[in-house]
Amino acid sequence: MIDLKTRERIIALIKHEVVPAIGCTEPMCVALCTARAAELLGCRPEHIEARLSANILKNAMGVGIPGTGMIGLPIAIALGALIGKSEYQLEVLKDLTPQALEEGKRYIAEGRIVISRKKDVDEKLYAEVTCTAGGRSQTAVIAGSHTHFVDPGPIAEATAMASSTKDTKEPPSEAAEAPTLSMHLVYDFATTVPLDEIRFIEETRKYNMNAAREALKGNYGHNLGKTIDRPLSKGIFGNTIFSHIISRTASACDARMGGAMIPVMANSGSGNQGICATNPVCVYAKENENTEEELLRALVLSHLTAIYIKQSLGTLSALCGCVVASIGSSVGITYLMGGDYSRICASVKNMVANLTGMICDGAKPSCSLKITSGVSTAVLSALLAMEGKCVGQAEGIVDECVDRSIHNLTAIGANGMGPTDEMVLNIMTSKGC
Repeated sequence: MIDLKTRERIIALIKHEVVPAIGCTEPMCVALCTARAAELLGCRPEHIEARLSANILKNAMGVGIPGTGMIGLPIAIALGALIGKSEYQLEVLKDLTPQALEEGKRYIAEGRIVISRKKDVDEKLYAEVTCTAGGRSQTAVIAGSHTHFVDPGPIAEATAMASSTKDTKEPPSEAAEAPTLSMHLVYDFATTVPLDEIRFIEETRKYNMNAAREALKGNYGHNLGKTIDRPLSKGIFGNTIFSHIISRTASACDARMGGAMIPVMANSGSGNQGICATNPVCVYAKENENTEEELLRALVLSHLTAIYIKQSLGTLSALCGCVVASIGSSVGITYLMGGDYSRICASVKNMVANLTGMICDGAKPSCSLKITSGVSTAVLSALLAMEGKCVGQAEGIVDECVDRSIHNLTAIGANGMGPTDEMVLNIMTSKGC
């Protein structure tokens, strides 16, 4: 068994990265930053200027803001200033009321918000918000992770400094006690840690499966989850574990991207990643009649695998996050099928061989389509692994070593796809006939 200190560090890492969030995390990050700047100002801002990194802009342009029926950053910023509370972290707008929404709409109509790209920073996750009133200004900056406040100033200096406020979370990449993960350590931890130490992971099931159920009560996004449950789709997919997995996962994404006021448990700063790492595992475990212990260990395995991959990929990248989270869910499902470490490694390699290169073109309702692609591949990869089938090192970027295979994937996403990321943003910001 892994020693107590290492277990404690891994548990702290999971609790840091798997947290509740309402709505897409990028606009919520900007709303959080706005709320902090307004709190520092001490009064209602007369003017707000938001300077954001390209990846923040990309992920916040087309996504629904919970409880508003609106999309994009202006309403998130307005509500962050008017009713946001930084102590709520990624649930910053949970005090939204109809009256506050109308006030936010007026705030936008009055032209009080200016949004621009911050071009002189290399940090992919960066939000700088300045609130002004009565000739006074206050600035708040978030960098590195969605809730990490830093002192305003040059980014090279700011990102090296921890916030002096006690409620700020330090990114695990900067934390002295953050463990260095490997696939073997992830597997050993998930399969041997005392069960009482990981019972907290059950919260992911409560949050994310509830989001799938709540989604069925409305019409959110493209209704992909509901479509897969309809009679015509059942004639294609059947009434199967597979169709239930993709339906429950897509439904939760539909609701989240469609602006439902439903909290989900995010993974590594992404609610969709949290959904994708959770719901396929939960559905499979229920229908396969796995034990509670098997489910909890599979959830830890899934979420920790996603966290491990994100350590080298980065919080935001050109690579779609559903690829990362789907690798986690494939690992979790393989475990629930009775797979050992070698089968789990095979499922990872099968995933890397298939979904490499899926671009992230921002958070939006159609993310449910990408999640469905990822989850479908996750199930297929797990089945192949259980049959002893594994993509070999002679094929593409897959390496004999599972960790090198993962790092090959993340190197492409973090480094090789940089120009792709820039092109995607240029296309998104210049569309029109």
